[in-house]
Amino acid sequence: MQSAVTSESQAMDVPKKGLPVTIITGFLGSGKTTLLNHILTNQQGLKTAVLVNEFGEIGIDNELIVSTGEDMVELNNGCICCTINNDLVDAVYRVLERQEKIDYLVVETTGLADPLPVALSFLGTELRDMTRLDSIITVVDAANYSLDLFNSEAAHSQIAYGDVILLNKTDLVSEKELEVLEAKIQEVKEGARIIRTTRSQVPLPLILSVGLFETDKYFDTKEDHDHDHDHHDHDHHDHDHDHHHDHDHDHHHDHDHHHSDHLENDGFTSLSFQSDKPFVIRKFQYFLDNQLPENVFRAKGIMWFDESPKRHIFHLCGKRFTLDDEEWKGEKKNQLVLIGQNLDHDKLRKQLENCVCLPSNARGKGFGK
Repeated sequence: MQSAVTSESQAMDVPKKGLPVTIITGFLGSGKTTLLNHILTNQQGLKTAVLVNEFGEIGIDNELIVSTGEDMVELNNGCICCTINNDLVDAVYRVLERQEKIDYLVVETTGLADPLPVALSFLGTELRDMTRLDSIITVVDAANYSLDLFNSEAAHSQIAYGDVILLNKTDLVSEKELEVLEAKIQEVKEGARIIRTTRSQVPLPLILSVGLFETDKYFDTKEDHDHDHDHHDHDHHDHDHDHHHDHDHDHHHDHDHHHSDHLENDGFTSLSFQSDKPFVIRKFQYFLDNQLPENVFRAKGIMWFDESPKRHIFHLCGKRFTLDDEEWKGEKKNQLVLIGQNLDHDKLRKQLENCVCLPSNARGKGFGK
C-alpha cells in the first residue's frame, strides 16, 4: 500500500491533490445520458462539471439553465456542462481555469469506447497533478444487452475496468434474466460491484465521493457523521481511461425524487467507524483483500496507521482504492465511512475493530516510526 507521490500543481489555483473525476462508460442507450441529468439536477450544494461530446444530447432541463456559451452551459445550481471538442485535456483546463471552483468532474465516454484511454488521459498527462481519478462507472442496459456484447472488446473493457457496474432498466426484465446477466458480468470481472437501477436513479454518494462524510444528507441512518471535507488523494492503479464521447438517447427525465425517499427501501446505508487508536496496516490490508463484502460500493476515511507518522486519506470505489498521505494537524484518530446495500453493520464494525491496536508508544518501543 504505497502512497501516491504528489508533485506541485501548476500555478493555477487548484486543490492541492486534484479535482476528483468520475468516468461514465456504457453502450449506446444504456442510460448514461439519464445518469448525467440525474447528477446535474441533484447536486445538493456541490458544483459539478459534466464533460460530454455534445450537450444537445443531454436535454438539460431549460428551467435550470442560466446561460449558454459556445461550448458551456451553466446551471442555476452552480453546475456546468461542457463539450469536449476533440480534446479532453483542453476541456478539463477550461473547467479548472474557471473562477468559480468546481467540486467534481464527470466525463462521459462514447458508447463504443474502451474507457482505458480516457483514464490514461488523467493518469498519464499533465492532468495527473491537477485531477484525481476517483471512479469508473459502467452503465449496462439490462433490457437490451445481448450475450454477443460480451464478445465485444469494448464492452468487455467497460466491464473489466468499471469500479462499479450500474445494471440499469432492471424494471424491464425478470429476476431470472437479471441473475443470468449478473453471472455473465461476474465472469468478465470476478467480484464486480453491481448496483441494480431503474432510469439510472442511483444515490449519488455511491458514484461520486465528494462529501462522503456528510452521508446523513443521503442516508437514513442512526450513525453519527463527521463533516470533513478532505478531498485529498491520488490514485495507484494503472488502469484508467480516456475519452470518447457519445450520446445515448435515453431521455426519461425523471426529475427528481430526493434520494432519501427511496434509499431506505433499497437497503442503502452508511456505516461510520471512529477510533482514537491506530490501525495495523497488514490487518487493514487483510480486511480490504479478504473481508470487504461486495455490497460495499464506496468508502472514505482519514486513517492513522501504527506504522506511519502520517495522516492517510483513504478512498475506495468498487475494489480500487487510493491512499494518500499528509501531515497530521491536531489529534491522531481514525474516521472511516463505508456505504453500501444491505450491510451487516455489526460484522463490519467487528472486523474493523480487529484492525485496531494500541499505539506503539503505549507498548514501549514497538516498530512504529
